[in-house]
Amino acid sequence: MPTRTALVTGASAGIGASFARHLASQGYDLLLVARRAERLEALAAELRAEYDVRCAVFAADLSDPAAPAAITEHAAAEGIDIDILVNNAGLSGKTAFAETPWGTLAAEIQLMVTAVTELSHRVVPGMKERGWGRIVNLSSLAAFSPPGASLLYTGVKSYVLNISQSLDMELKPHGIHVTALCPGFTHSEFHDVMGTRDEANNLPGLLWQQPDDVVCEGWQAVMNGKPVCVPGTVNKVVAAAMRPIPTRVGYYLGGRLNPFKDA
Repeated sequence: MPTRTALVTGASAGIGASFARHLASQGYDLLLVARRAERLEALAAELRAEYDVRCAVFAADLSDPAAPAAITEHAAAEGIDIDILVNNAGLSGKTAFAETPWGTLAAEIQLMVTAVTELSHRVVPGMKERGWGRIVNLSSLAAFSPPGASLLYTGVKSYVLNISQSLDMELKPHGIHVTALCPGFTHSEFHDVMGTRDEANNLPGLLWQQPDDVVCEGWQAVMNGKPVCVPGTVNKVVAAAMRPIPTRVGYYLGGRLNPFKDA
């Protein structure tokens, strides 16, 4: 059997880099995608040396509408069949909706909604033809939470959760498993990039997970055909407690948790 290849987006750090290492340790070849080419090259060199796998890199910004096509066209030109897709790249807005330029909001939607959907659409035909595929879409524990005032993030991650389940229903008869991986607070650069590191550091340690733990549970879930994975016992309890929440209560909680209410 030829070696299978995984495409991992947002692979330069955090959960994406952990996915790359985990898959390489399992013997999968890799196509790593992120904006920071130098980080990708360093990670690729590490994985080639440690696991003797093929590890290609492609620098791309998935907030660019042209990026998904460019990635899959590059893979085709290099003779790379994508058997595994990890849609990991993401971010969260830092300002209130009304004060955020439309270009910024559009980039956020492009990155975490359109690119996730388009990449899945582009790789599925090949997976169906080969009769095997695995797709992990990074959702969030936030997908189960009440909507937060001024945040697109909960809506975006709810979309990822729902479409993953729909795709899994459609594609499982073709040997393709799709899983929405819904981590909670995870040690990564996410909060540094978003400028929320001080707030994050005030949260109890019990709420936090390491990226490797999230990845191990997520990969086991997709291999076992589970369409939704909430990693970690604490997160499972939180998710169960939050859904369903009556609309009136959800609005109250969403308003109380609004990070921009004092802006």
